[in-house]
Amino acid sequence: MQKLLKSRNLTGWALASPLVAILALFLILPIFTIVVVSFWQATEFSIIPAFSWENYDFLFGSPVTYRVFWNTLRYALITWAITLTLGFTIAYYLAFHIRSLTWQIALFLLCTIPFWTSNIIRMISWIPFLGRNGLANSTLISWGVIDQPLDWLLFSDFSVILAFVHLYTLFMVVPIFNTMMRIDKSLLEAANDAGATGFQTLVNVIIPLTKPGIMIGSIFVLTLVMGDFITVRFMSGSQSANVGRLISNDIGLLQYPSAAATAVVLLITVLIVIGLLLRLVDIRKEL
Repeated sequence: MQKLLKSRNLTGWALASPLVAILALFLILPIFTIVVVSFWQATEFSIIPAFSWENYDFLFGSPVTYRVFWNTLRYALITWAITLTLGFTIAYYLAFHIRSLTWQIALFLLCTIPFWTSNIIRMISWIPFLGRNGLANSTLISWGVIDQPLDWLLFSDFSVILAFVHLYTLFMVVPIFNTMMRIDKSLLEAANDAGATGFQTLVNVIIPLTKPGIMIGSIFVLTLVMGDFITVRFMSGSQSANVGRLISNDIGLLQYPSAAATAVVLLITVLIVIGLLLRLVDIRKEL
């Protein structure tokens, strides 16, 4: 019996070893390298592989760091709230108002069409639309809604959030829609037979059963927004910054230890956010 169990254990380890090796090589080793480099010193001309807290002292001692991290978190939270509202609404409509499976698939694929192109192309496409002489301002002026072009439509927090929502809403729609499709329709019929209103059914039946999908979508959106840098750079006209841009600027100046320290702090922040979300609901049911 012991030999059989030992044989099974060895077989399990043998089957898991390729995945473990891949994770160690492409995930654990790079993260370990970033952590190590974050403690190195750097001058204008060279990197000194000597242990030092210099990068973290500078990072936490600068008020700019706190403003940039708050800006990053603000972008993430606003984008999360909007994408959750849109994603839940779209998924709810597809799952419960479209009866035909063919139409569900067709409409879902329709939602994915914009994602067949590059993120950068989709993001930059907003610039001529939101510009002073763009379609949005021209339409509003022709309708008599405004007398002069609105400057805040482009190169502002509004345009940054708009681009984020456009880029990442689908990451919220997919897991929520997948979870809603697994809900037993007899539960909805039972709630209706018990006299529950549509709102009561939504709050007491659909939302609780959709929590795993909401959490997965939230993790996708929050991590993607907090790690993004190119969207903030283009859509704010370089007038705003987030942690991703801070890291990008350090890399451009060849300050790799400083960039690594900022990346480590960002990684810890994202892991804390994910940890808090995972404590709210068990998403293993969805995996």
